[in-house]
Amino acid sequence: MPLHFHDCAPVFADFHHSVLDGLSAHPKQIAPKFFYDEVGSKIFDAICDQPEYYVPTVERSIYETHADDILASIGADGCHLIEPGAGSSVKVRFVLDRARPAMYVPMDISAEHLRASAQRLAREYPALTVHAVCVDHTQPYTLPAEIPMPRRVFFYPGSSLGNFDPGEAIRFLRDLRTKAGDDGRLLIGIDTKKPAEVLNLAYNDPAGVTAAFNLNLLERLRKELASDIDLDRFEHRAFYNERLGRIEMHLVSREDQRVRVNGNSFDFQAGESIHTENSYKYTPDEFRQLAWDAGWAGEKVWLDERKYFSVHLLRTR
Repeated sequence: MPLHFHDCAPVFADFHHSVLDGLSAHPKQIAPKFFYDEVGSKIFDAICDQPEYYVPTVERSIYETHADDILASIGADGCHLIEPGAGSSVKVRFVLDRARPAMYVPMDISAEHLRASAQRLAREYPALTVHAVCVDHTQPYTLPAEIPMPRRVFFYPGSSLGNFDPGEAIRFLRDLRTKAGDDGRLLIGIDTKKPAEVLNLAYNDPAGVTAAFNLNLLERLRKELASDIDLDRFEHRAFYNERLGRIEMHLVSREDQRVRVNGNSFDFQAGESIHTENSYKYTPDEFRQLAWDAGWAGEKVWLDERKYFSVHLLRTR
């Protein structure tokens, strides 16, 4: 079937203002959604291939081990399967190879990457109706009218919810609950709390792929915002903040410097950072409470043998 493409957001329209506001803040920060231009999306795919980044392998093992139970529990046949932040639509093949959803709706902020991956998937599954939706799902949006309300199943793998602060996570889950309807389901991956050395290595891979992903944000500033920023004057830093239960990613200035962005100047002291991402980790009980506060009820949870990762099935309540 032909691919249906819906451009529901002015992608990156607020990049300029967000960067200026973020660099003016104390401490400096840039939202992680801006990682995902076409280059950043490809680098993230490479991160998922690094052996130290355990999430894809462990999550895949959960899906493969519990495939029959998961598919039966979500009612995969005939459902309208919606994936916010779909990226390359790799993980959803777990469902598409084993069941017959009535429709698949990949959603992502990068129009070029979304269109390419959705076209590839539509060719691989010619009987599947695909509606790709380019949208910033951290902002208010409405799903296209072509996506029926009954039997909506949201699929949010890969622990992306961890990028939201807990209050933001509740608002995001509450929005999905509204869009899911009274018979909706959410299948979601959540990274669990584990030893700091495991987490620190996962975000500081020896090949430097995560560092390249982080530094690509500065490359976007240089190219898109007429900036004189020098990537060699910054370094990637990621660490587990055990008190807050989150990985933090920063871009740290190696020296005192002044950076210009679209005619605006920003001073950095040596060691000062731009905070670019958080990745919160939750125990299963912590996440079930978070979901309950957002209008979801926990129905089932599956974990790997080491309890490194959890996959939750939630229903609207």
